[in-house]
Amino acid sequence: MKKIILVRHGKSAWNNPTLSDHDRPLAVRGWNDVPEMGFRLKEKGISPDLILSSTATRASQTAEILAEVLAVPKSKLAYDKNLYHASYAMILKCIQKQDDSHELIFVVGHNPGMNDFIEYFGGSLDNLPTSGHYGLLVDTDHWIRLRPENAKFWFVDYPKKG
Repeated sequence: MKKIILVRHGKSAWNNPTLSDHDRPLAVRGWNDVPEMGFRLKEKGISPDLILSSTATRASQTAEILAEVLAVPKSKLAYDKNLYHASYAMILKCIQKQDDSHELIFVVGHNPGMNDFIEYFGGSLDNLPTSGHYGLLVDTDHWIRLRPENAKFWFVDYPKKG
């Protein structure tokens, strides 16, 4: 059984109009919400074998904060430029190419791709909020076999839910 947790990056700052979208950092709310969500995972005993993140600043900061809260070594963080504003198909492709030794993968990325991925996998969530988590259980031993038919909803959590 494989597990995936989609993690939408924390709330980003818009106060510097000269920054490109890719380079926007977390806002104060993001810096507060992301660790809180990490502590919620820690309370559930959830810790990833791999954190796969978009290269966008707000996403990489989210991944690094979660790694710190969950005591995940930096060697278990990976960055993929293809996850920056990725479609659900690209997110799927990025997950499917991961090593089968990883049982639980966090994927840190962006909407609308995250929402589209959730919908493609049968979820009915209208919107995954910033800093939100959406978990899937996958009945396979091989990431390449990840499909909607062998995945089922595990949990959803986001800052205002708690």
